[in-house]
Amino acid sequence: MHDDTVERTTNGSGSLRDLTFDEIRRLNPAAKHRLWRDFRGEKIPTLKEAVMECLQHNLIIYFDVKGHANQAVSALALLYLEYPRLYNSSIVCSFMPDVVYKMRQADGNVLTALTHRPWSLSHFGDGKPRFNSFWKHYWYMMMDVILDWSLHNFLWHLCGVSAFLMQKNYISQEYVRQWSSKGVQVVAWTVNTFAEKMYYETVLEVSYITDSLLEDCDPHY
Repeated sequence: MHDDTVERTTNGSGSLRDLTFDEIRRLNPAAKHRLWRDFRGEKIPTLKEAVMECLQHNLIIYFDVKGHANQAVSALALLYLEYPRLYNSSIVCSFMPDVVYKMRQADGNVLTALTHRPWSLSHFGDGKPRFNSFWKHYWYMMMDVILDWSLHNFLWHLCGVSAFLMQKNYISQEYVRQWSSKGVQVVAWTVNTFAEKMYYETVLEVSYITDSLLEDCDPHY
C-alpha cells in the first residue's frame, strides 16, 4: 500500500492504520485502475506473495520503505535469507537515510538506494507549499537545503548506496556524470510518457521507474 489512506487505490475508505489486514484483504486494489476489467477479483498481496510473484516473472524489485525502519529492516533481512535470489534481483530504497543505513548494517550484501526529491520537506510534488505558516515554510526550506547537501556530499557514502533515485525533473547529463564518477547509478522517477522514456534512455542513458511500460500515463510527482 502506497498511501496513508485507501481511497485512491482501492474501493475502500479510511486510514490504512485503522484497518486490519483481513479488512485490507477484502478491498479491491484494481477498482480504480484503468485496466480494472482485466484484473477482476485481484487481492492485495502480502509482502511474501508479492515477492514470489515478481520472482516467478523475473522482475526487478524495488523495496520502497516509507518508514518504521527497524521493523522494515527486520522483515526484509528475513526475506533475503528465505529467497537468496533477491540479492541479484532487488534493491532496498527509501527517502529516509536511516532505513538504508540500517539495512546495510543488517546485511551488507543487499543493494540499497536513496530516494530524493529536492524541496520535498517544504513542498508537495506539484510545487505547492506544505505549510501556510510563513516561518514554518521557510524553516523547512532551510531544512531542505541541508538535507539535499547532506545526501549529495556524505550521506550517500555513509549509507553505502549503489543507486540514487531522483525525481526526473532534476536530472541532467552533468548530474548523471557526477554520480557516475562516484560509482553510483542514477534512476529517474516517475517517467510516464514515450517522449520522456526516449530522452532518459537515449540521451541521459539512465534507468527509470514508470507506471506503464506499454502506454502513456498521467504525470506523477
